[in-house]
Formats: sequence, C-alpha cells, structure tokens
Amino acid sequence: MSTMKAAKVTSPGVVEIVQVPIPTTGKGQVRIKVISCGICHSDNITLYGAMGTQLPRIPGHEVLGVVDEIGEGVTGLVKGQEVGVGWFGGNHCGKCTSCLQNEWILCKESLVCGLNYDGGYAEYCVAPADAIVKIPSGMDPIASSPLLCAGVTVYNSFRNQNIKSGSVVGVQGLGGLGHLAIQFVKKMGYQVAALSSGSSKEALARELGASYYFDMSNQSWVAECQKLDVKCILVTAPNGNIIPTMVKSLGINGKLVLLAAVTEPFSVDGIELLGQKKSIIGWASGDSRDTEDTFNFAKHNCVKPMVQPVSLEEAADRLKNISQAKFRYVISFQK
Repeated sequence: MSTMKAAKVTSPGVVEIVQVPIPTTGKGQVRIKVISCGICHSDNITLYGAMGTQLPRIPGHEVLGVVDEIGEGVTGLVKGQEVGVGWFGGNHCGKCTSCLQNEWILCKESLVCGLNYDGGYAEYCVAPADAIVKIPSGMDPIASSPLLCAGVTVYNSFRNQNIKSGSVVGVQGLGGLGHLAIQFVKKMGYQVAALSSGSSKEALARELGASYYFDMSNQSWVAECQKLDVKCILVTAPNGNIIPTMVKSLGINGKLVLLAAVTEPFSVDGIELLGQKKSIIGWASGDSRDTEDTFNFAKHNCVKPMVQPVSLEEAADRLKNISQAKFRYVISFQK
C-alpha cells in the first residue's frame, strides 16, 4: 500500500476526503500509524487558512497511534510503540532565549502539527522526534487523544500557578477543556467551583468533582463566589465580556488564567488588581514533556476525557459544528 486516506483542507472552508501518498520519514522524524485524532476547536485555524497556514493541509493535532517508521538519528523509540503528537509539533532550536529558558513551545522555530505540516486527519502522520509523546500502557487509545491538547493545556497551566493545596479554584466553561480541568484540579487536591451560564450543566459539574456551581447568568454569582476566597480561575471558554466580572469574583492574590483564545479586547479595574494583588495571565499549552506528565497523571488518577468517536468522513461536518460536541469528537481509525 503506497497511499492513505486523509481529510484535507483544499481551500478555506473546504475539506475533501482524498487518497494521498503515505509520507516517509526524513532525518530526525517519526511516522505514526494513526489510531485516533481529536477534533479540536483550534483545527478551525487550518480549516480557514488562518495564522498563515498554507493550504492544502491535513489538520489534526491530537494525534495518537503507534510508531510505524523511525527516521535517521532518532533514538529511544521502537516500532509498534504507542505515541502521540499534540499542539507542540516539535522542531525547537535549543538555542534561542525561549529554549534556554526551557520554553520549547515558545521557540520561534517550533511547529504546530496540522498547521505547519500535515496532521492526524489521516491514516499516517510524520512528525519531528521532539514532538513525540510516549503514551503509558493501558490507556484507551480513542478516549485519550484529547489529553494531547485539551488535557495538557489545563493540567500544565494549573500546576505552574503555585496555588496553595486545598484552595478553591474556579473553572469557567464546561466544554472540551473545562470538563477535564475540573477533574485535574480536583485530583490535584483542590476544591473546585464550576462557572457556567445556566443550570443545565450543574449535575455534570458535580459528577466530575466540583464542590460548588455558579450560574453566571444570575447576577448574584459574583458576591456568592467572593465568599469562597477563590485563588484561581481557569478560563476555558472565550468570552471577553465576562472577564471583568471574573476578576471581581477572585479572592486576594487571585489569578485569572486565560486558556481560551479571547480575541476581543476587555478592560479591568487596575485599582482592584493593585489593591488585592490580583493578576491575569495567559498560558500556552505545553510541550511533549509536559504532555507525557499529563498522561501519567491522568492514568494514575483516573482523569478521563468524554469523547464521541466519529469516522474520518464525518470529520469536516463535526469540525464545523464543534460547539455541539459532548465533549470531544475523536476520529477513530480502528476497524
């Protein structure tokens, strides 16, 4: 077999199921036989050719499969080993300021799988060796793929905030990131307050581990939240309009951590930031090392993404209607 089936973005907004040559590995690269690939909201960047993405391109950056071919110079991997590739697509230079500060994902030479090179909406995917994530044995290969982006984003961001164990931590949004954030934060030893509009997700939030639930459509939620002295809120759903009120809901020394891509401008009260030592920060997911940590924590603490398997042929429709996902569509190549 010399060709493979793939879902390729051929022009902005257009996805075609095509047969293309199976890619071969170059020096320092690894080929993965894909088992599953999560459909992430960020795949819309490729779908519409944003951020300088050159089309045609095969999307997908939650790629999980097995090592199929190992390029020259790659060590530490064997054929058949279960691996993955996430948003961090490898190729860090190791010499720039970011790399020397151990921030591979911020290196200007680093790539994004599915944006800068073909991703996991295909039967095979080739990636740089430094992008490869070693998957612990015994994990569900379909359900686990969202950990490669959504999972590492929430886990790695929060573990770096130095929040005192046992504190109350808020999770805004209960979608692909938020439902994982509640689980990770709870299993890391914190009380979780879930923040969402309406009451429809309260039962699920509590089932996932939330001790508190705040309906953000109710004007009293900020005052009620302030009583808990919330030390951190993870913002997983993009809505710039509610950021000022979330800042108000934080306790002293509280941190608002932006994980969702909030594109509209917002303003906050500078006096409140100063007077109560509050802060707003952004966090850029994590690299392959952080993702391995995420998988190991998830395995040993039973953090489980909620997924809906779909076929490759369904991928384009599911991506365009991703807001309907409960909570992550995952392309399955298992027969």
